[in-house]
Amino acid sequence: MQLRMIGVVFVSLVLTACAASPDEDMYADPRDPFEDTNRDFWDLNRELDDAILWPAARTYGKLPQPVRTGLLNAAENLSEPSSLVNNVLQGKVTDAGVSFWRFAINSTIGIFGVFDVASPMGLSRRDEGFGETLAFWGVGDGPYLMLPALGPTVPTDRGGDVVDGLYFPLDDLSTPVSVARFVIKALDTRLQLQEQEELLENSLDPYAFVREAYYQRWRDKVFDGNPPPTEAEEELDEDFYDQF
Repeated sequence: MQLRMIGVVFVSLVLTACAASPDEDMYADPRDPFEDTNRDFWDLNRELDDAILWPAARTYGKLPQPVRTGLLNAAENLSEPSSLVNNVLQGKVTDAGVSFWRFAINSTIGIFGVFDVASPMGLSRRDEGFGETLAFWGVGDGPYLMLPALGPTVPTDRGGDVVDGLYFPLDDLSTPVSVARFVIKALDTRLQLQEQEELLENSLDPYAFVREAYYQRWRDKVFDGNPPPTEAEEELDEDFYDQF
């Protein structure tokens, strides 16, 4: 993982250097055909983060850790049925069984998922979304998008989230509960990302850095943490080691 992160940083620096050259079109990232618009939304999201998200996350972070853990557990427990369905669609029958028992155990013994009773029993999360199912069956990512207030994504990923919201119990949640679930996950994610803030600020091009980090995370999700090397990574490895 450390080597992979070093690779992400290195690629980001290379892309930034390329972007600064006179002929920018020559070095345009083919995954990001709407880069100009995406960068505008990136600037908007940074302003929203400074004004709203980070202050809210900082306040949320003052809650006792057990309280925050319980809220996040409950929010994530609601997605276990969609993970069950997507594991089945990908032929991961054992993982689908784990998702079933996690939801059954944590929703009852764990008091609506507030307590993760299943993990200590050896039933760790087998999180799968419909976007990952589409990717599993060969559907392409689509263009990279920086969505206002939502951040980086690709159509396959974000579109899959919409489908996952149609499964029980997410489709039966009231609007306030759905909003609360979204806010809890967003605030917890923002607190975790704060640990990477210094790395982001020190990058030559924060936008390009986030784009590469997103694709790294997306590939990890699609390939269950063991993605094959891309052509660019293989060429980078060859070129790097050839120097020595």
